[in-house]
Amino acid sequence: MTHSTPPSFRSPIDVFGDWALQGKDKGMETGHARAVANMLDFAIPRVQSPESFSFLDAGCGNGWVVRNVREMAGCRMAMGVDGAEAMIEKAQSLDPEHSDSYQCADLMTWTPEQPLDLVHSMEVFYYVEDPASLIKHAFEQWIAPGGRLILGVDFYRENTVSHDWQEQCGVDTMTLLSQGEWMNAMDQAGFQECEHWRVDQHMKPDWEGTLVLTGVVPSPK
Repeated sequence: MTHSTPPSFRSPIDVFGDWALQGKDKGMETGHARAVANMLDFAIPRVQSPESFSFLDAGCGNGWVVRNVREMAGCRMAMGVDGAEAMIEKAQSLDPEHSDSYQCADLMTWTPEQPLDLVHSMEVFYYVEDPASLIKHAFEQWIAPGGRLILGVDFYRENTVSHDWQEQCGVDTMTLLSQGEWMNAMDQAGFQECEHWRVDQHMKPDWEGTLVLTGVVPSPK
């Protein structure tokens, strides 16, 4: 479900653009580091060709995940896409030698020049009206056959302490799905070998952890 919001609430792109200008992007990096490390530790050894893989961070913020993955053995290309222009500008300023690795675009319509082996996204896919459509778009347009999508979300129905975040952040679009609805969206998109788990569950009062979801685009038979 998508919460109804007052007219004064702003789009996620506008809110997170302001966060970049205010330096709050560093706190996002720190807060998500443990979950992202868990996700990458799972996904990177399972890419089809660990000795040569391409990587996308969808909703890359200041580009910290892109920079980290680029330094890993086997990564031949790492890029990031974000809808907030200020976030992309921050990423480019922090990584000037690879400034063309970052693109400002609407994830719902963006497509890469070539499909990628591993697509990662942390705390992004619920900032649209229909996350299932974005998952389907990723399946159809972003990922090479045999490639993997891995998502992390903290705003989900079972994690009740997250339910007031929309009001706290003043964001006009946050779609609250259950764990089962997220998994169903992965299945319906066509992903195979789907798995889910939670990271850092109960590390603080009533915290259900980061929900991680992953699946593979099937290779042609």
